[in-house]
Amino acid sequence: MSTRSPLVRLTQQHDYQFDVDFGVGPHLQVDEPPPLGAGAGPTPLDLLGAAVGNCLSASLLFALRKFKQEPHPIETTVSVHTGRNAQNRLRVVGLEVQLRLGQPAEAFSHLERVLSSFEAYCTVTASVAGAIPVAVTVLDSQGGVLKAAPSDAGAEPAV
Repeated sequence: MSTRSPLVRLTQQHDYQFDVDFGVGPHLQVDEPPPLGAGAGPTPLDLLGAAVGNCLSASLLFALRKFKQEPHPIETTVSVHTGRNAQNRLRVVGLEVQLRLGQPAEAFSHLERVLSSFEAYCTVTASVAGAIPVAVTVLDSQGGVLKAAPSDAGAEPAV
């Protein structure tokens, strides 16, 4: 893996719309939802969810490939839960991540070992989880639960 320090440049385009230049690949337009913005692109909450989901997906793929396993296609969904803090300010209070492997559980060897360790190697999730609870569930292609998140994970807080 690369050890480069990413430089991300945001340039305001209009109101709450920003052009995001990652220094590689295409630019991304981000925006706030109405009524603040026009909803013309992903929000900061969407980007947080995408970063956590992508990192976990890549980490799971890497761990499985170490054992010559091909889980494709991996499909990941992330729910970003918000709530109000004591000062009534909106905050991210939890993330629920569901990763679905593209094969049934029987197709994988060393699955227990992979599932017990892949999260620890995800730089983004391990960093975020220090401040925000991240609940991870892994399913096989048939919907079988291979790794379950805690039962209260992602629960909506009292507002």
